Amino acid sequence: MLLDGKFQPFTARKFGYCGLLLAFLLSGVIHASSQDDKKIETIDATAMGTSTQLGHTVGVKITIYQYSTPEDRQVLVDAFKKGQQPGLVKALQDMKSVGRIAIPGTLGYDISYIALIPTPTGRKIRFVTNRVIQFAEAYYNTQSTAFDLTAGEFDLNDADNKKSAGVLYPAAQLIINNKGELQFDLRKNPWNLTNIIDWNGAGKQEK
Repeated sequence: MLLDGKFQPFTARKFGYCGLLLAFLLSGVIHASSQDDKKIETIDATAMGTSTQLGHTVGVKITIYQYSTPEDRQVLVDAFKKGQQPGLVKALQDMKSVGRIAIPGTLGYDISYIALIPTPTGRKIRFVTNRVIQFAEAYYNTQSTAFDLTAGEFDLNDADNKKSAGVLYPAAQLIINNKGELQFDLRKNPWNLTNIIDWNGAGKQEK
């Protein structure tokens, strides 16, 4: 399953996403309105497994209370530079919730950082937060506990919603590879986000 307490033999996937990671943490984000000035936004999608998880699907709901600011982004960048992965995790813990991710059958959990980036065809919404460590993981101190981030991205197309797409990294960590580049190290594989329903036109008013 996507985010559950059932552990199969440990596998990890390394993705050389220096550019993607920099996009998450370094890309310019627009100044968004305060939470009091805007309505809560909701995006529903179907997460589809890839590779060894091909054929598995699960619903995902992202609720956006407000968008993170350039100052929030800089806090995360500085935290990672100073303390690497533990520093980033601590910074995310200290941030107030700006949204929530929920999967059927779970209570869901808060999202600490949501960036809104305008694109020629619409907007990208990127998020990262601390992953909830399951009881069995903590009790048995499994290797999966090192993958304590959840991240993802929606690429929303205003002209043709069928072209909207996304990706979800349910369990990830940030590492520096032997080339000195930042990259995501994933437990298992990324999940593709399809059948995206942007109920409120998320981020349109901010563009």
